[in-house]
Amino acid sequence: MLRRVMFLAEAAAHSGNHDEARVIIGELEEVALVTTSPLLHVHLMYARAVLADDAEAEELYLTALSKDLTRWPFVKAKTQLAYGTWLRRQRRATEARTPLRAAQTTLGLIGATTWAAQAQAELRAAGERVEQPSSDGSPALSPQELQIARLAAEGLSNREIGERLYLSPRTIGSHLYRIFPKLNITSRAQLASRLTMDAT
Repeated sequence: MLRRVMFLAEAAAHSGNHDEARVIIGELEEVALVTTSPLLHVHLMYARAVLADDAEAEELYLTALSKDLTRWPFVKAKTQLAYGTWLRRQRRATEARTPLRAAQTTLGLIGATTWAAQAQAELRAAGERVEQPSSDGSPALSPQELQIARLAAEGLSNREIGERLYLSPRTIGSHLYRIFPKLNITSRAQLASRLTMDAT
């Protein structure tokens, strides 16, 4: 039951049944007062934000995302996806891209392909440019690879990039290992000039 709280809230939000879902969530809020179940608490954070009116939603999303959700990468990524979607619908497309990129990266890495595809669709709707193959015929970077490449080009270390994207430094290293051949470069120092060249 506890694992379904998030999906109940999401289904209610998409179907317009906010009020009915809020009654159920309210009952679960009372249960949460007498239980230490961390799973219930993280799912309720998501549910509160998703079911909130626009005037309250952003604060609830930011509160949820400020918590340590390391043990629940799926919940965190779904919250980022919901927040990015909300931002886009508030016509704040530029702000929406950061949580949507993070959501797509995590959801892709954990194999949640349906939701990763949803995040990608939201990114496109938010104006994320889909990278085309470069003029020399080398493969295009995925949105996640492009984000990592840009951060590395700015001089961030693998650890710093990982902290921003909620990935391990080792995972960032693996991404860069695949990015360099795609860009036909051999070092981080070449990233900035190559990304600039591809953008022109």
